[in-house]
Amino acid sequence: MKFKLSRDAFSDAVSWTSRAVQQRPTIPILSAVRLSAGEGEVEFSSFDYEVSARSRVEAQVIEPGEALVSGRLISEIAKALPNQDVVITLNGPQVDVECGRAKFGLGTMALEDYPELPVLPELAGTADAHALSQAITQVAIATSRDDTLPLLTGVRVEIDGDRITLLATDRYRLAQRELRWSPVSSSFNSQMLVKARVLQDVARNLGGGGTIDISISQASATDRASIIGFSTGDRQATSSLMDGDYPPVRKLFPEVTPLEYVCNRVELLEAVKRVGLVVERKTPVRLVFEDGFLTLDAGQKEAAQAQESVVLSTSAEPLRTAFNPGYLQDGLSALDTEFVRFGFTDANKAAVVMGQAEENGEADAMFKYLLMPVRFGA
Repeated sequence: MKFKLSRDAFSDAVSWTSRAVQQRPTIPILSAVRLSAGEGEVEFSSFDYEVSARSRVEAQVIEPGEALVSGRLISEIAKALPNQDVVITLNGPQVDVECGRAKFGLGTMALEDYPELPVLPELAGTADAHALSQAITQVAIATSRDDTLPLLTGVRVEIDGDRITLLATDRYRLAQRELRWSPVSSSFNSQMLVKARVLQDVARNLGGGGTIDISISQASATDRASIIGFSTGDRQATSSLMDGDYPPVRKLFPEVTPLEYVCNRVELLEAVKRVGLVVERKTPVRLVFEDGFLTLDAGQKEAAQAQESVVLSTSAEPLRTAFNPGYLQDGLSALDTEFVRFGFTDANKAAVVMGQAEENGEADAMFKYLLMPVRFGA
């Protein structure tokens, strides 16, 4: 095997593929990236029995062939190479990487021991890459980082015809985002749980523009391993779906919120950042909606304190509550509108946070963020 390609093409392909590589796998060979050189192109691929990634790039293939090398090492090497063409050669039990005056030798692993990569499932439809990326980013903030609750580390994906709904919660907040897509069949209907890290990689690396193909393999009596796949251009990724019954979180959003308050989103976000400087991320920040202002208050008299107000638009009665400042900041950052609306049923229940384009306009219900209040002393 021997081929030549540009440094940028090599680096991009390795960066995408190595994301699916386990850092400390129980089976050492799952730490590898496979290089397959064919006619006019090279495919870089990885698979850990759950997540796979492939990237095909044009290359001057001098001699076709395949090799398995350490994903961590080839990724670090790709990042460090000078801006010159890269020549990769298989020399017996070693793969040589040459770029300018830099040269590296990587040991190879046994190809026959490497698992066969899954086939991309049947195409289910296409989505606008930017819209899907934004939706994933907005919802993924609410996924749990606690591996003892594996279900909550995933994103619930509900598909009904031309509408996709993404849902995520860590028990303290809940994010929901709806978007339109173009299904192959207008009657397509499915519900699944997808690893949040897989979706986040898709958002970061496939969301630049154009469309993303979404492929879905449903479970059946003979095939229990359901798979979702994403592809665009010369890149693709697949992931097995998570098992388990996701909690019925949709019903947590109240049908009506009689107490509603609107303020400038960016002004509030900056105020939250400043006030939050005097407390830890999980220490609550108090909010008072009253007399045309939303006042933020954090800290204690015997320690550091901070207070700031932003102009408020409301006809509702005064309300006092408190939120985790990190969770509040996440929700405000996820919005892209000029104004933000807080909707309450009462001060002791969760707030529904939505964006709106105009101060006196309608809220955009395509993205909703439910935030639980934190109890605090007087």
